[in-house]
Amino acid sequence: MPFELTISLNVLEHLGINLYSNVPSVLSEIVANAWDADATEVRVDWDRQNGRIVIKDDGVGMTPNEVNARFLTVGYRRRDGQPGLTGRNRHPMGRKGIGKLSLFSIADRVQIETVKQGKQPSAFRMCLSDIREKINEGGGTGLYHPELVVDADIDFPHGTRITLTELHKRQTIRTTEALRKRVARRFSVVGPAHDFRVVIDGEEVQPSDRGYYDKIQYLWTYGDPSEIQRLCINQQNQEDRSGSALNAEIKVSGWLGTVAESGQLKDDDGENLNRIAIFVRGKMAQENMLDDFSERGVYASYLIGELRFDSLDTYNGKGTDKDDDAATSSRQSIVEDDPRYQKLKQFLGNELKHIQGRWAEWRTEAGTRRAMEIPAVKDWMDGLSSANKKKAAKWLGKVNRIRQDDEKDQKQLIKIAVLGFEFYRANENLEALDAIDDENLPAALEIFRELDNLEANLYGQIVHQRVKVIETLQVKVDENALEKVIQQYLFEHLWLLDPAWERAEGTEFMETRVVKMFKEVDANLTEEERRGRLDIAYRKTAGQHVIIELKRPERTVSVISELLPQVDKYRTGMQRLLDAQGNTHEPVEIVVLLGKQPTDVRDPASKDRAIQTLSIQNARIVYYDELLENAGRAYRDYFDKRKLVDKLAEVMAAIDDYAAT
Repeated sequence: MPFELTISLNVLEHLGINLYSNVPSVLSEIVANAWDADATEVRVDWDRQNGRIVIKDDGVGMTPNEVNARFLTVGYRRRDGQPGLTGRNRHPMGRKGIGKLSLFSIADRVQIETVKQGKQPSAFRMCLSDIREKINEGGGTGLYHPELVVDADIDFPHGTRITLTELHKRQTIRTTEALRKRVARRFSVVGPAHDFRVVIDGEEVQPSDRGYYDKIQYLWTYGDPSEIQRLCINQQNQEDRSGSALNAEIKVSGWLGTVAESGQLKDDDGENLNRIAIFVRGKMAQENMLDDFSERGVYASYLIGELRFDSLDTYNGKGTDKDDDAATSSRQSIVEDDPRYQKLKQFLGNELKHIQGRWAEWRTEAGTRRAMEIPAVKDWMDGLSSANKKKAAKWLGKVNRIRQDDEKDQKQLIKIAVLGFEFYRANENLEALDAIDDENLPAALEIFRELDNLEANLYGQIVHQRVKVIETLQVKVDENALEKVIQQYLFEHLWLLDPAWERAEGTEFMETRVVKMFKEVDANLTEEERRGRLDIAYRKTAGQHVIIELKRPERTVSVISELLPQVDKYRTGMQRLLDAQGNTHEPVEIVVLLGKQPTDVRDPASKDRAIQTLSIQNARIVYYDELLENAGRAYRDYFDKRKLVDKLAEVMAAIDDYAAT
């Protein structure tokens, strides 16, 4: 019997080749057809080396007449031709009759082999270029006769086998695991519970292959929660929302959940999991409904969900009430103007508001518990008054609602919460001073002592961080990264040169003038001297003007013949600028940073003379290693001399040292 396909170029291009973009979406259409054909198993084998995909199902199959009437009829409406449920009491997924055209979006050649139990088998091959040729011959619409395959080896009693060859090269799915994951995410009826197995390259697709159930921390369920509870092995809190507003009317089932860390919703294969998928009749109908909601809090970046809403498709063929098809042509999204979709959107909007509140509550409680696992934090909390303890617990809990996945940053947030609360408490103490009478001086002194301890601890934290910077720089020095690292840090962190130089003053206008002066000095340098310079900068800090010159660490210079003439030019030029501004008496210091001792300071006598000569110009030499050692010693001495033992400092250190078990 000859097979016939009548199709227009417009239909082929827009409802076939250009409607689907990847292998998972095409496989979804084929798997959906197998479901409608009452298959209990679909096997997919992708031979990437030879560019071939074979999909075989054990469904009812087709007779030659049914091939022509159903498969090769574009737009065949299964529910009209085969009304009601399938033989296995399934609600058919297909409706428009165009999913078969999706095959040509990933392959140029398609071979179909199908047989119905006890009936004549059929085998034929279709070629995309031949179809186009027939369409062109017909002036836009063509009658195409697929090629009969006379030597087909149909070795199965019933079902359909589809072989795709001459695959398009644009496919990005590289592994069986990735393909299995994509297919699993597009169906909610895959697995033994639904008597429908999908096997890809020998491995059965399981609900757990979706790859996100084990990441769920908080769960909201609609309908029977048993399956999702079994899959969400790490969930900590769950709430049944089946009886929520509107749900009794629209009958949504499924779940919404949030993960512990927002980064868990970044799939390894690049797919965004921060979404709420809508399923109709077991197949994904809308990949992400969350995009419909523009006003979203932090909680939304932790959100994922799967909702089933079969009311979007209730038509079962002739003799039943016909609804409007809510799906777009691609069957991968829903028409947003459909009133049922708007009702679903209203329902979801209400649920998201509820989830936002519960998520904030649960995250706050979890954040407090996490912080209290650190013994020093618990001791600090226990030392607070009952009223302050409740307030502090909320402070610690709220930081857990800030989107931050890195453990170090989480610790930093806990420290900030502790310090922030201490500031809050200090402010309350200051307000309490108004209530202290003249005879209650000890109470006032106690408040001042608490403020002093808080200030000391804050500075201690700054010093602690600076010591870490210095230690990091020392490592870079040992790794021969001196030039790059020193140049990067020194000019913006003058405290490395002198702890008294905390902040550079705003002198943008003056710096412009000094830069011009540097250029004038450079103009008189020899080529060798210019190559030997690493950088030069000017800052005003601690009430004096500072000129810093860095020499390359490997360069050896002479104080008398090289440094003194340059220092003199800097001082002369700087003094000229200060005189012009009427600031003649403002001090100027010049610092030269070297890697090696100058050639003329290698014996004690010449060294003393060189240092004395430089000091007359208020200039000095600092060596790279010496810089780091002196800076580190200065801040370490702060700890040694003060010997901080206040509880707040201990809490900060304990948070840094704590490692969760």
